[in-house]
Amino acid sequence: QVQLVESGGGLVQAGGSLRLSCAASGRTFSRYAMGWFRQAPGKEREFVAGIRLSGYITYYADSVKGRFTISRDNAKNTVYLQMNSLKPEDTDVYYCAADHNVDGSYNYWGKGNQVTVSS
Repeated sequence: QVQLVESGGGLVQAGGSLRLSCAASGRTFSRYAMGWFRQAPGKEREFVAGIRLSGYITYYADSVKGRFTISRDNAKNTVYLQMNSLKPEDTDVYYCAADHNVDGSYNYWGKGNQVTVSS
């Protein structure tokens, strides 16, 4: 079992930056591919970024490519999402996910962290 706790969200002006963190419990963090998703009220949860076990392979949604960076520190059991050049449309609840399956689903989820970008 893995527990995920996100932090680092908040309110920022357009063009600003935030860094989200996701701390994972358990000793097997380094075995899990990790991901970040986001969801607005009334909309489906959408993929934002993913990172493989070693941290060398990353992938992004087109909407955030070049602005967001996902990284991980296996020694600290933590995955990060650095968000730069934020736009009002990035306003969402951001979720951390762990243990990626071949069908694209994840087995463990955090409770979410609000990010609000003002214009």
